Amino acid sequence: MKLLSLTRRTLLIVAGTLTLALPAMAHDYRVGDLAIDHPWARATVPGQKAGGAFLKIENRGTTADRLLSAAAPADRVASTELHSMRMEGNIMRMREVAAIDVPAGQTVALEPGGLHIMFMGLASPLKAGEKLPLVLTFEKAGTVTVEVQVEAVRAAPAKGHDAGGHHKH
Repeated sequence: MKLLSLTRRTLLIVAGTLTLALPAMAHDYRVGDLAIDHPWARATVPGQKAGGAFLKIENRGTTADRLLSAAAPADRVASTELHSMRMEGNIMRMREVAAIDVPAGQTVALEPGGLHIMFMGLASPLKAGEKLPLVLTFEKAGTVTVEVQVEAVRAAPAKGHDAGGHHKH
């Protein structure tokens, strides 16, 4: 009986710890009909003045929406911009975009090598393990603050990412 009691106690402690940890590990956000999944950024090296943030936006509604802007804290980032990146021949072109469309019933991935959020004028490097608040403003759904999880520069992708940094469900 004592072994059973110890096992039950251990299970209760583990279950309680996990219950407390789950909200801290939650990395999904909702605003209106939109679900924002796993905002993340790569750590930057000293002297690097720009960095990117990535996430997925799922529109679970029947009306299209648009991401109009993103804003990181001014004491960390001089400006935050919405960007697109694509290859033109052998040249990679990155451009600021006015907005990112989020069609009804679809998911838009902001990921390396495509649409993304750009942090310009970093005051200090983004360090693996830190979290950076980011305010996303949508045309219809409104505003939501998410936490961008900074991941190691060359480490294996975080759970839920494939080798290209893409989030999987």
